[in-house]
Amino acid sequence: MNLIKDKIFKIKSSKDFEPLALEVFQYQAKNNDTYSKYLNHLGITTGSIHQLVQIPFLPIEFFKTDKIITGKDVPGKIFTSSGTTGAGTSKHYVTDISLYQESFTRTFQYFYGNPEQFCILALLPSYLEKEGSSLIYMMDYLIKKSNNPESGFYLDKLDDLTEKIIRLREQNQKILLFGVSFALLDLAEKYKPDMSGQIVMETGGMKGKREEIIREELHKVLCKAFNTKLIHSEFGMTELLSQAYSKGDGIFHTPPWINVLIRDGYDPLSYVENGRSGGINIIDLANYNSCSFIETRDLGRLLPNSGFEVLGRFDSSDIRGCNLMVEE
Repeated sequence: MNLIKDKIFKIKSSKDFEPLALEVFQYQAKNNDTYSKYLNHLGITTGSIHQLVQIPFLPIEFFKTDKIITGKDVPGKIFTSSGTTGAGTSKHYVTDISLYQESFTRTFQYFYGNPEQFCILALLPSYLEKEGSSLIYMMDYLIKKSNNPESGFYLDKLDDLTEKIIRLREQNQKILLFGVSFALLDLAEKYKPDMSGQIVMETGGMKGKREEIIREELHKVLCKAFNTKLIHSEFGMTELLSQAYSKGDGIFHTPPWINVLIRDGYDPLSYVENGRSGGINIIDLANYNSCSFIETRDLGRLLPNSGFEVLGRFDSSDIRGCNLMVEE
């Protein structure tokens, strides 16, 4: 499978993506016990799968109940979801942490360039307070990659963070302020640091600290307080090894080794047309050591420009760190 790993990050187009995704499907269908049992339960024969839309996606809930691993390798790292609703936590057993590092680094570079151009300030109190966060692992790695001694995490010292932002701006240092929504709102309400010309990025979620609000309203408040025209967003999950990013207006794009499909809310094996809402299915080829075909509990729609929107969640699903509760 090292040959597949070498191919994943060389994908340039859908022409490259589909044959490799089908190859990964065949490998995981044979070597992932949980996925194999799920396919058998559906009566799926792997030889009948010749297109992406024919692939059954594993419901994300299986990451709470099963050890999702493809192959026989022993996991070197276990990432755990926040589990804010008390409905149980997901666990992602990562057998090759270098694959995660390469995936999120390449994804960041794909959208934003070299981390060294930024001073990265991570405002993630709810994540820092718990162990096993894949988001903290990613941000810690990117902070180190920035090679900037001023980069770092912030828990609750918003006054220190504001002073640092002021000082960095005086030094003409490019800033990336990355934070969970409720913490960014706290900073916006109490200090209103000027972030004009800089990047403010939210990763969504109130984590029970505030009432959920729609993304549009969140961005409006943050734009006004931080004196910036756009708020960027990150879309990621414990169960994935790659991310999607939005550079404004809540429209997300993915790197070439991720594909997003929108399934029919009433028939999970069917798909809706672009512009119509439904459940988000994600193919993350970087997940080839676990499962690359994930049926999420998020609602969304594909847009004509190859982007997608996250519109909310199915009822009774977990509050996820990557999106807000929205009603279409």
